[in-house]
Amino acid sequence: MQNAQSTPSSRPVRVDIALQGGGAHGAFTWGALDRLLEDEDLVFDGISGTSAGAMNAVVLADGYARGGGKAGAQRALQRFWRAVSDMARFSPLQRSPLDSMMGRWSMDGSIAYLWFQLASNLVSPYQFNPANLNPLRELLVGLVDFDRVRSCEELKLFISATNVRTGRARIFRRAELGIDHLLASACLPQLYQAVDIDGEAYWDGGYMGNPALFPLIDETAAHDLIIIQVNPVLRPELPRTAVEITNRLNEITFNASLVREIASIVLLKELIDEERIDRARFTEMRLHQIDADEELLRLSVSSKFNADWNFLQYLHGVGYCAANRWLATNAQFLGTQSTLKLA
Repeated sequence: MQNAQSTPSSRPVRVDIALQGGGAHGAFTWGALDRLLEDEDLVFDGISGTSAGAMNAVVLADGYARGGGKAGAQRALQRFWRAVSDMARFSPLQRSPLDSMMGRWSMDGSIAYLWFQLASNLVSPYQFNPANLNPLRELLVGLVDFDRVRSCEELKLFISATNVRTGRARIFRRAELGIDHLLASACLPQLYQAVDIDGEAYWDGGYMGNPALFPLIDETAAHDLIIIQVNPVLRPELPRTAVEITNRLNEITFNASLVREIASIVLLKELIDEERIDRARFTEMRLHQIDADEELLRLSVSSKFNADWNFLQYLHGVGYCAANRWLATNAQFLGTQSTLKLA
């Protein structure tokens, strides 16, 4: 694809990137990152990621540090998502013949998916998976060199997980990251046993930090923060069927922490301005957002389990085009003002 527009060539702009989780929908984020990495005038400073967003963040850092910088990061991301698709070919969770014939990406008609939905309400992973097998562990061990990630000083990483005991978000920094931290960030409690790290149990970070924004504000040098949003915030139609209600509950749940953090940032900026408090980092922070609600609103929550390569490529294309449109419209404002419509 041809790039519609880059940031002004007279100035490199340091940016932070915040990556939401969303299962296979994380391939949308892959596409958006692919486009942003192509822009020579964007310099990534910090990356905050949760669940699939955490996978994208760590794989990007590994590829960046392996050699080739941004190009290496792009290659690593493509290799990761191809491996995810190859692994999923052996999963019982596949689209039904009817879904495939109708050109639907969802698994709403899949007997295996419907059985999983029912079983997850009756049986825990401690019962149906007592050995705690997780195919993502083997995949990540084969693809990611965590020693290399921890030594990638060009990028600051912040990976979110949810502490099961306290219900609070835990942010893991680059220097401490290992395979368990990444698996904790993506640990859906209906699928996997909680991940133990230093005697504490962790679940998916999406419940409490999807993704976490405050570490980017407090601990990086960039003043522009780009949120790549996978879960639509607004849905105009009232959900009426069981599937529609489940979809909407999933979107609300995994957007709640992000909406709350943005609201807190806005409130803090207002208080700092009114009270003349010396917290320049908040007043100078500019918020931006890349999404594709029109396309993503059409996808069922069940499609988050669909790792068919054609679907992942479709999502990559949607993400790439969304980032390209965003750059064409908003690149001129990087370094000067926020473009996120806070209302």
